[in-house]
Amino acid sequence: MQASRRGAGAIAAGGGALALLAVVAITGPALPTRDPLAVDLPGRLRPPSAAHLLGQDALGRDVLARVIAGARISLGVGAAVVALTLTVGVGLGAVAGYAGGRVDEVLSRAVDVLLAFPGLLLAIFLAAVLGPGVGHAVVALALLGWTGYARLARSQVAGLRHRDFVQAAEALGASPGRVVFRHLLPLAAPALVVQATFGLSGAVLAEASLSFLGLGAPPPTPSWGAMLSEGRAFLLVAPHLTLFPGLALTLTVLALQLLGDGLRDWLDVRDS
Repeated sequence: MQASRRGAGAIAAGGGALALLAVVAITGPALPTRDPLAVDLPGRLRPPSAAHLLGQDALGRDVLARVIAGARISLGVGAAVVALTLTVGVGLGAVAGYAGGRVDEVLSRAVDVLLAFPGLLLAIFLAAVLGPGVGHAVVALALLGWTGYARLARSQVAGLRHRDFVQAAEALGASPGRVVFRHLLPLAAPALVVQATFGLSGAVLAEASLSFLGLGAPPPTPSWGAMLSEGRAFLLVAPHLTLFPGLALTLTVLALQLLGDGLRDWLDVRDS
């Protein structure tokens, strides 16, 4: 009961912060902010003021407008990566867990091989080969991110595979697909939802890392990682260039982690 109450509080805090960020990101173009791409060279590197609440960057662009626009990139890439990896990973993991035998062995070994490589380093390599771009960043991150969902789905489905209700459904003539998607995956959903929440946090950080290295959204598209990279050269004279995008990234990851922890406690999901 205490864990459930603690989980509910974390869900409210993390979910509320994430919802606010999502609303700001989605409605950004309609908000009364300046054009994030508008250059104002006379105002370059100016600190926060009434006219520019978060200051201006090296080209005089409004930092607030760019932080808001960067939220759309970060959350959009993160959501796309989670959607792709969750679909592929859960599908393959569920098939392996239900079929067992050679199918399970082949998929498990493939997952083990991919997990042997440092994920972010391999994503950087793939993004460098594909070239800068939001779509390429999504592909690079999704090519590796499905393994965690596959392993979790396989574990969950295999653990439920021989339950009485599964055997009853099979005896009544239910197809393997129906057994997996109608009877097994709904029971595995809580653990997968928690994993997806943490996966979104990791995808947001990974996208910022790629953009920081110039492998994400190409200039002049606003991105938190790219803004941090651009602001390094002016860290002493204009610390606001790194402070605010860094703060936005930190709060977003913190909200997602808090939401994931809350969901884990509330849904009583134990590490497997």
